[in-house]
Amino acid sequence: MSTQTAFVSTELFSQKEFKRWLDERPASDLNHYELLRGRIVMSPPAGWLHGSVESNINASLVAFTRTHRLGIVLGSSAGYDLPSGDTVEPDISFIANGRLTAGPAPQPGKFVRIVPNLVVEILSPSTAQKDRTEKKAIYEENSVEEYWLVDTKRREITVYTLTGKRFGRGKVYTGRETLPSRTLKGFTLRLSEVFV
Repeated sequence: MSTQTAFVSTELFSQKEFKRWLDERPASDLNHYELLRGRIVMSPPAGWLHGSVESNINASLVAFTRTHRLGIVLGSSAGYDLPSGDTVEPDISFIANGRLTAGPAPQPGKFVRIVPNLVVEILSPSTAQKDRTEKKAIYEENSVEEYWLVDTKRREITVYTLTGKRFGRGKVYTGRETLPSRTLKGFTLRLSEVFV
């Protein structure tokens, strides 16, 4: 078992096969599963700091998007069937009203089939490598407009924005800096309120 990934299947799956496989998992299984490049990838639950940082970012995004009626913010239990054939479960995601309206409409109990505008991944020992490489490439390929990588150890957030069809180099925000979002015009996030 690698320090980066707790489990990766050797067999390849389609999104439909992956959904059937997930439906057969016991309710007691607390692990997170994604379908990346046809392989099932399992990550164990993250620790307490991960959850605290996720809640802080989520609360700021929800407050802003609701106040301005910009779309919806989803937490880590939301899965996405992306056009590339990958099924991901980001820690936090935002879908703007324009993409929601264009559809297809989200269905209860099914994965969302809309590409989110903004994705936030919080690094943990089991996910850091794939979040920085494989998942970043998947989000880029599927035209996620903005991708935040949150490093709880370094207390920093790296923001990648889509220019054309590629993510730029990424801008790192640390310490007491304020992160502006290009996707959510007018939204800012104080890092001092994230890493408390």
